[in-house]
Amino acid sequence: MHIILAYPRGFCSGVNIAINTLESAISRFGLPLYVYHEIVHNSWVVEDFKSRGVKFVDDIDEVPSGSRLMFSAHGVAPDIRVVAAQRDIETIDATCPLVANVHREVIRYAAANYKIILIGHSGHDEVVGTMNEAPDSIRLIEKEDDIKKLNFTPDEKLVILTQTTLSVTETAKIIELLREKFPQNIIESNSNICYATQHRQDAITKLASEADVVLIIGSQNSSNSKRLYERGKSLGIRSILIDGPDNIDCNWFNDNDTVLISAGASAPEYVVQNCVQILKKNFNTTIEERRTCKDDALQINNKTLPSD
Repeated sequence: MHIILAYPRGFCSGVNIAINTLESAISRFGLPLYVYHEIVHNSWVVEDFKSRGVKFVDDIDEVPSGSRLMFSAHGVAPDIRVVAAQRDIETIDATCPLVANVHREVIRYAAANYKIILIGHSGHDEVVGTMNEAPDSIRLIEKEDDIKKLNFTPDEKLVILTQTTLSVTETAKIIELLREKFPQNIIESNSNICYATQHRQDAITKLASEADVVLIIGSQNSSNSKRLYERGKSLGIRSILIDGPDNIDCNWFNDNDTVLISAGASAPEYVVQNCVQILKKNFNTTIEERRTCKDDALQINNKTLPSD
């Protein structure tokens, strides 16, 4: 078996920021410490913090007044911040800078009387927080058929924003159809898709043709991990998404397979290496790491509203 380890893979800068912020808060303030939603969408990370006494909640009412609460990397709705302030809850913000930038865009465009079309997945933590910044000005589009429900007037100004963890591939057709339906009054903000998400997807695209199997490591509720899995599958390569080494079935593989391995932006590298060890124990393996991107540093473009 030949293993190709795609690079970049695993933790992105936003996830590193969130996890390091939580580590620092534990060290500085001790426990109890609450986190609103999972700090990142990865079961290994969450379970590790749980075992150390961190309490993850999905309802602000679960947080006692006067306690300390951290907002996850996916951001929160503004009303959560208001309730926390009213109840004297000290907050620590671990929102990914890219997600925070989308929130700022929603506020700016709404204030300028734009109608905002957000491409994303209903119920995802990031989408919930983003939409609640301007609920009267924003419409969510999940799939192409949803465009039929949009009925804007010709004089309304429209802008397209996207959930950061989507893929360029899955948003491109929707954006094309939106432009066809509203050619006279729609603009597209500079891509909100996370640089790290795009880099990891590009690595799969560039390397998948060399593989018999694409193995993606990431939790089932991780949007960007699912996008990596879907990218491999869309290229006609047998693709598998697993949470970690306990999920590996060696019957999936043959001795002469080339296995391309990558990991979602919230998957720890030690989980990747533990998966590699399982394959090494059961197959005669050679391993190489293939770098497809030089720069995976956090980048946020400063965006301005278009002139009328």
